Amino acid sequence: MKKIAFRMDDVGASTKQFEVYSKSYFGNFLFLKYIYPFKAWAPYRELNEKDWEEITVILGKYGAHLTVAITAAWVDEKNDLIPFPEEFPKQAKVLKEASKNGLVEIANHGLTHCVVGRHLPRLFLSNRKYHREFYKFLPEDLIKDHLDKSQKILEDYFETKVITFVPPGNVCTDFAKEYAMQLGLSILSGREKNTFAFHDRDIVLNGPEWLREKIIGFRNKEFIIVKVKDL
Repeated sequence: MKKIAFRMDDVGASTKQFEVYSKSYFGNFLFLKYIYPFKAWAPYRELNEKDWEEITVILGKYGAHLTVAITAAWVDEKNDLIPFPEEFPKQAKVLKEASKNGLVEIANHGLTHCVVGRHLPRLFLSNRKYHREFYKFLPEDLIKDHLDKSQKILEDYFETKVITFVPPGNVCTDFAKEYAMQLGLSILSGREKNTFAFHDRDIVLNGPEWLREKIIGFRNKEFIIVKVKDL
């Protein structure tokens, strides 16, 4: 039987609040990028405790598994970084239990998902380019610091070895990849085949039922997590 790995990105990322832009040049003018039809991505809310409870029920019912790519710290408007378990304690608790029960795999989706200090919306321009974390123009010491801190936050709270690295926006330097390997992040997950990758935004907009329908659509495959290598 062929295998499929489900992966959800952007959990805990403040990008969902601050990556505000329009695909239209004129749509980036002032407030237009916040409203339809100009709005492209944010803002949208974080998945709540009830959402996660429903997701875990769906996973259990269909014998499915989910790799959850968590951004380890929320970056607020003052550039302060708040660890995921502190900013979203109820969600973190449900995810920790789901991890212990083997329903989800916790993956590293960076510390901030953004270039801190450049992440806030701009009056007349898109800020999308600053909502990636591991650019070549950033100092290597900063990249090391982000990987060190994100691993510590996730592994300390979830009490599990995190080995899957999902670079935000699939943007990642060779240095970041090499250093991630040194930290034990031995699986780099991007757009590889047999991985159904989506964002928490899909469930925020469509409800947990969306995930159930997607799982049913792959019912002829074996569900695994990303860290299982033989896809």
